[in-house]
Amino acid sequence: MSLKGSTTTTTYLEWNDFISLITRLEKDENYKFCLLISIGVFTGLRISDLLTLKYSDLLNSETFYIREKKTQKQRSIKVNKDLKDIVSRIVQKSKVNDLEQLIFINKYGTKSIDKSYVNVKLKEIIKMYRIRLDGNVSTHTFRKTLGRRVMEVNNYSNESLILLMDLFGHSSMSITKRYLGIREQEIHNVYDSLTF
Repeated sequence: MSLKGSTTTTTYLEWNDFISLITRLEKDENYKFCLLISIGVFTGLRISDLLTLKYSDLLNSETFYIREKKTQKQRSIKVNKDLKDIVSRIVQKSKVNDLEQLIFINKYGTKSIDKSYVNVKLKEIIKMYRIRLDGNVSTHTFRKTLGRRVMEVNNYSNESLILLMDLFGHSSMSITKRYLGIREQEIHNVYDSLTF
């Protein structure tokens, strides 16, 4: 939560930084955050929904269904092959026996980790791995990274923007543009277009 009158902007990870980060987290055996960031980016789920996931959700079929906590809407999530590979590797490396357990369980094994804990750890991870960001990191970074990547690979097309609008549950394309920082970028480009 930000102070009144202040602005905080959560940013996204550049795709290469995202790939590098999850690779390094896996190598350093920080499996929980490797999975959290990977699943967050590959699914676009909010943190409240990520924290409810079980290993079986991602490994037992090509798609899974989730009722979003914020909107109460049912969503179908297709599990990307690369994501399934990461989850499978980490399940083996961390010797998970029960695929029905929560992925993001706390150290006491009683419930999922807390969102505020995740945000603190994300800041530590970004600093530790020396990833330069143009803005703040938070759990929204996952969704914004997905959105920016989809826009990038589709040449910032309106079609990709419409799909992201639906995926994020936004009511208009302008909200999605603002959420991804694209609108601000377009406005800045107007200033840059002025020449003598």
